Amino acid sequence: MNRYTAEHFAGDTLHDRIARAVCEAECLPRKEFHEAWESAKRIRRQMRGGEVWELAAGHGLLSAILLILDDSSPSATCIDIKRPPSQERVLAALQNHWPRLQGRIGFEESRLEEAQVPTGSLIASVHACGELTDRVLDLAIRQRTRVAVLPCCHDLRRCDTGALAPWMDGPLAVDATRAARLQHAGFRVQTALIPAEITPKNRLLLGWPETPARISEPQTRT
Repeated sequence: MNRYTAEHFAGDTLHDRIARAVCEAECLPRKEFHEAWESAKRIRRQMRGGEVWELAAGHGLLSAILLILDDSSPSATCIDIKRPPSQERVLAALQNHWPRLQGRIGFEESRLEEAQVPTGSLIASVHACGELTDRVLDLAIRQRTRVAVLPCCHDLRRCDTGALAPWMDGPLAVDATRAARLQHAGFRVQTALIPAEITPKNRLLLGWPETPARISEPQTRT
């Protein structure tokens, strides 16, 4: 997305206004924007308020959109092993149009297991590859926080299929097992889809902690 593609977002909708701001940064692929937008709007229909913690955050675009959509969230913290060189450029472009974002989005270079997430927060992650999605769910279960993930890159050798692979597509078996795991841990679960033309890895999993955990604390994966 760049100054030349901005003309494709000429409307006055919030979607187009955010897209034009991202175009000013001139560093993100269109697919990344659409994945973040479609995920964020579905998350905010169901989950409002609370600190946002975006894991495997990349540029942190999901965090910014979540704050734009719901100003009642006081802040967002982006966690990734390394900050992308263009992350600050994306944030600056968005802050230019939404000054209220200034000082509210932080970035920490660390392993996601080290995130100090308070209860009542919202953990979110778009396309945390393979087992990273399971680590996001580990943290949400341990901290008893709301969680929203859009999984991708399902590693059938390392991810749990729940013995369902003979009955269904392997990646679907992994995601179905993840949903069942959240339920078993005392979470209310909801599933949704973002448009398949944006990405074939389009299953959005949402969870709310409702009861104390019924399983032992998950071990940190290595």
